[in-house]
Amino acid sequence: MPTAKVTPPRWLKPMNRVFVGLQRTGLKLGGMYLLTVPGRKSGKPRTTPISLMEHEGGRYVVGGFPGADWVRNASAAKAGTLTCGRRHERVLLVELPVEQARPILRAFPEKVPSGVSMMTSAGIVESGSPDEFEALAGRCAVFRIDPSPA
Repeated sequence: MPTAKVTPPRWLKPMNRVFVGLQRTGLKLGGMYLLTVPGRKSGKPRTTPISLMEHEGGRYVVGGFPGADWVRNASAAKAGTLTCGRRHERVLLVELPVEQARPILRAFPEKVPSGVSMMTSAGIVESGSPDEFEALAGRCAVFRIDPSPA
């Protein structure tokens, strides 16, 4: 899914480090999870905080910044580890095609309001309406998170 890279707010990387550190101590931080996937070039584990979204019985994560490294790594890896507190789960990451991503993105503002404010402040969306998020299909990656069989 080629798309222009959007620059995240400057505070995001330091804040992500804080979230990763707190999660690694075993703290569960609301709806925050850690997703660890191998780097697409180095193969080294790369960890990023994500907001897991549940919708109609499935679990999803939205790549809020087009072109983000973690999104490109997840697309390449197709599998990773999801961590919440001290619980680790091997998962498959299924990137959804545009038509399947639309209803997930449409539900995002209601299900993950903290993500809406971040994407609004970064200029990805203006108002954060469901219509505006649905229009991001094909620009922002959406992954379905499935349990790994192994």
